[in-house]
Amino acid sequence: MTQPDRLPDDRIVCALDVPTTNEAARLVETIGDAVGFYKIGLQLFAAGGMDLARALKADGRKVFLDWKLHDIGATVEKAAANLAGSGCDLLTVHARPQVMAAAARGVAGSGLKVLGVTVLTSLTAEDLIADDHALSPADLVERRVRQALDAGIDGVVSSPHEAARAREIAAQAGRDDFLIVTPGVRPAGAALDDQARAATPEAGLRAGASHLVIGRPITAAADPRQAARAIAETIAAI
Repeated sequence: MTQPDRLPDDRIVCALDVPTTNEAARLVETIGDAVGFYKIGLQLFAAGGMDLARALKADGRKVFLDWKLHDIGATVEKAAANLAGSGCDLLTVHARPQVMAAAARGVAGSGLKVLGVTVLTSLTAEDLIADDHALSPADLVERRVRQALDAGIDGVVSSPHEAARAREIAAQAGRDDFLIVTPGVRPAGAALDDQARAATPEAGLRAGASHLVIGRPITAAADPRQAARAIAETIAAI
């Protein structure tokens, strides 16, 4: 993997949702200086994801560990503490009060920031009802944003549809540094794939997102580097 020769827009986080670390490394090489921030999710977690994360960090990239930790508090705290020594930048946990508070304790004093996953962008109101939730996606995200603030973590993951309300709640709490990371981001005209609550990159940022997670519109493009650059150009003035 080559060192980037210019500064990319680190609001764009490219999701490396591919089967192997070799394929991920080839994508990073192809994308080159167009992206400096990469997400490693569960698919790669089971295929040497931490080795890839360390290689990316050694190459000067930023790394988002999208592990979605969810266990008893003591286990989450210990896992977060182990990951805090990796030098990575972002870590997800499920937005449950005990889980978020435990992760915050685990990463204390490190540079690893914890994000609470509110409601998955693939879920609809009907999905939540089937899962015995009485709240709508928007209301459930609002509750979990407040719980994330109470737990003292660094931000949340929510769809672009809830980003504006999440930003408003964080501002009311005096947390202008609160991160709002939005998956479900699709450039105009792109396929929605499995995203039920999606928006364009421009709409996500204008709604209050701090980071945009973008996978297939970059990684499945005929020219991933050019696709990433095109997205960066559309948000450059925002």
